[in-house]
Amino acid sequence: MSTAHAFHRCWILSGPTGSGKTAFALQLAEHANAEIIAMDSMTLYRGMDIGTAKPSTEERRRLPHHLLDVLDPWESASVAWWLEHAAERCRDIEARGKRALFVGGTPLYLKALLFGLFSGPPANHDLRQRLEREAGEHGVPHLHRRLAEVDSAAATRLHPNDLRRIVRALEVFEVTGKPISQLQEQWRNEAQPGPEFRCWWLDRPRAELFERINSRVEKMIEAGWVEEARHLRALPRPLSRQARQALGYEELFDYLDGKFDLKTMVELIQAHSRQFAKRQLTWFRHLPQCKPIAVSGDALPDVQRCLVNDDTTRQ
Repeated sequence: MSTAHAFHRCWILSGPTGSGKTAFALQLAEHANAEIIAMDSMTLYRGMDIGTAKPSTEERRRLPHHLLDVLDPWESASVAWWLEHAAERCRDIEARGKRALFVGGTPLYLKALLFGLFSGPPANHDLRQRLEREAGEHGVPHLHRRLAEVDSAAATRLHPNDLRRIVRALEVFEVTGKPISQLQEQWRNEAQPGPEFRCWWLDRPRAELFERINSRVEKMIEAGWVEEARHLRALPRPLSRQARQALGYEELFDYLDGKFDLKTMVELIQAHSRQFAKRQLTWFRHLPQCKPIAVSGDALPDVQRCLVNDDTTRQ
């Protein structure tokens, strides 16, 4: 069932990693008398501050931020969990006469805000185990190729090593006989955002975005990212599977285990971050509800012009 109506007045600012969302979000929120709700699956976790580029203490003092540092890194959060808590925060903010501004780049959270949650058929554990055994024997890309034969749209969207989502897509097809992309399209068409709803994403030139990503990784290392990873390793409980998916941490842990040197680690994190940004861009460009804001250099977009252009587009 679509839950888009629960967020009919909210504004959303998204964009790929390193695009500059935080700085523009502060201006946008102040203009709209808004409070910020983090739309990021990794800033939920305490102690993962540098690598997830959380807003600074000063930025949080400037404006209220919600859904930051709400879980320990050994805990897990599903999209449904986040959506439920986001709705609670949104209702509270609006009850106080303000607007909710969602800021972040997690595509699944963005789609959940826009369209609600696609549940599909219940989990078939025997089928999942069989598919996972097949992936173990032949490799995840083997399952990805199988998916491409029955649902090319889903295969194009999913990374060839994204085992969990590939298995789910094949499971849905085998149980229903229909591609998951077709079912999701029906679900997507249910959304009817309200007239005050706004959704934008920051669109930087590709070369500039990649330069910013490379530079940001280097600055994170200088700021103590390795020490942060070492501290996470020393916690009384291991990181959850979801928390370990945060960009860069797996490479940091491998570096701490002596698998490669610092230079190699930095280059790997930079490369994987650029690849993630490419996948984010693909998501954004397939969401007509989310309007691009062209941005380049250090100058922030003009808030008033963005609003005027968005109203013109809607007419």
